[in-house]
Amino acid sequence: MQIKNFSKYLYTLNWFGIAGGILTLTVIIASLYHPWWQLTIGAAVKINVSPMYTNFGLLGTHFTIPLLYALNIGSILTFLCSGIIMLIYSLAPTKSYAKELIDFAWKKPLYSVITSTTCLSLIILIAQAILDMHIPLIGTSLVTIPTQFTTEGVSITVLATSAFQWPLYLAITTAALCILARIYHKKLTQPKTTTNI
Repeated sequence: MQIKNFSKYLYTLNWFGIAGGILTLTVIIASLYHPWWQLTIGAAVKINVSPMYTNFGLLGTHFTIPLLYALNIGSILTFLCSGIIMLIYSLAPTKSYAKELIDFAWKKPLYSVITSTTCLSLIILIAQAILDMHIPLIGTSLVTIPTQFTTEGVSITVLATSAFQWPLYLAITTAALCILARIYHKKLTQPKTTTNI
């Protein structure tokens, strides 16, 4: 009897939500060590961008900006809450409070992916306009450093390489699973119809 009840309980779980919650927490850990996007300009400049940890490298020295660090902490806390709440919801998706939990949790990874990629694209466009340099969003290009930034007005051309990294694709997968969890929630909460013969 207990095995039958346990199998019925397994059937009521939101497995998309469980996978999404676990991956949400995994994205936090991955993003602390690997950026979502990376730009390298010559051998001197390296920029690592992630909602969880953004840093800049100049001649081998790495630093971060306090405002960005504060935003990174906020993003970590948001992801952490989202992942934990998604897991709590997924283990009890038919409870009266379940809809409020899923409505809070499923949006966070999606909004983070959209906001991060949009802001990054805008920052690149603004930087290109201000610095008068072609900084690639994806790929490799030759970047000519304006003469006002060099000594004695010498024109310097360096190779710039940028690419989205695997944690971004993990975050996209997480967002997709969270969306599926929200869609599947409707199926779990639909009233069961019985046919009388």
